[in-house]
Amino acid sequence: MSLPNDSSDPLASDPIAQSLEAEARKHWKSLLFEGILLTVCGLAAILLPVVASLAITVLLGWLLILSGSVALVLTFWSRQSPGFWWSLLSAVVALIAGVILLLRPIEGTLTLTIIVGAYFLAEGVVTIMYAIQNREKLTERWGWLLAAGIADLLVAAIIISGFPGTALWVIGLLVGINLLFGGASMIGVALAARPR
Repeated sequence: MSLPNDSSDPLASDPIAQSLEAEARKHWKSLLFEGILLTVCGLAAILLPVVASLAITVLLGWLLILSGSVALVLTFWSRQSPGFWWSLLSAVVALIAGVILLLRPIEGTLTLTIIVGAYFLAEGVVTIMYAIQNREKLTERWGWLLAAGIADLLVAAIIISGFPGTALWVIGLLVGINLLFGGASMIGVALAARPR
């Protein structure tokens, strides 16, 4: 039997962790439902990556139009503020980018794929350099960081080497994998938090 302040239980001395655990226990059914929903959406995106890629491009287009419109209204509302012209330019660029993504979603998907490929390439290089530079400090974790960096470089190589063919499916596949793992982890949290 452990005492309330037993050092073997990391939750015993952390009030934030205790409150998070209490909330998870209270709402475990909604966490489970959300996890199942994310898992199903992830599987759908993996099975239909072209549809998912185009849907994500269109969604991004609408988000840019919405954010650009709000920024435009706020910019004119506070036109006496410093940086008015930069704010105006930023809002107009967001609007134009959103409209282009909606009118030309396939070309938008190509552009997003280039950005994602560049991101994975940069992330892989940075992670590998960080792991190598800090291998003495991160004795137990530097190998995992190195492996993660190499995995990022492999994903970048797949995206870049197959371009433009990869553009139609890579965004949907990556988002699908992310949703699948996010949903699975949420299901795990919900099942662990349910009352016994």
